[in-house]
Amino acid sequence: MKRTTPTPIIALFVIGLAIGFLAEVSAAASGVPVFVAPLSLPITLVVIAAVVVALARPIRKATKGDAGPVNPFVALRVAVLAKSASLSGSLLFGAGTGILLYLLTRTVMAPSESLWLTVAAAVSGAVLLVAGLIAEFFCTLPPDDHENEPGGEHV
Repeated sequence: MKRTTPTPIIALFVIGLAIGFLAEVSAAASGVPVFVAPLSLPITLVVIAAVVVALARPIRKATKGDAGPVNPFVALRVAVLAKSASLSGSLLFGAGTGILLYLLTRTVMAPSESLWLTVAAAVSGAVLLVAGLIAEFFCTLPPDDHENEPGGEHV
């Protein structure tokens, strides 16, 4: 599995930004109340971020040689979870930023509670993104040392 590159993270952020902003514009244009994230969303995203990093920590210890062997299937599952956390965190960060952008550009100012909840949702998306990238880093193996193996040089 390859590590996550900046391209899909940026692309998903921009897609989330566009979806969040355009969904708010279309909701306001049709007379439907605009979406404001509930308080449970940022709390849940931060808890998920902590769980992802906590699951990757034993794998990091094993790759550093501080712990015993790790089941490779568990390591692969945690790596895939970390990758999905970073990608979904990027999408949610973009959506939260799009909603915040809409709320800040309105002629009528939104209640401060709505603004703070939207800021918390965007920040928690960024926290999930960073936690996914950290966990993905924890799941990478150190480079092979072919020079010390019997048989000679790295080919």
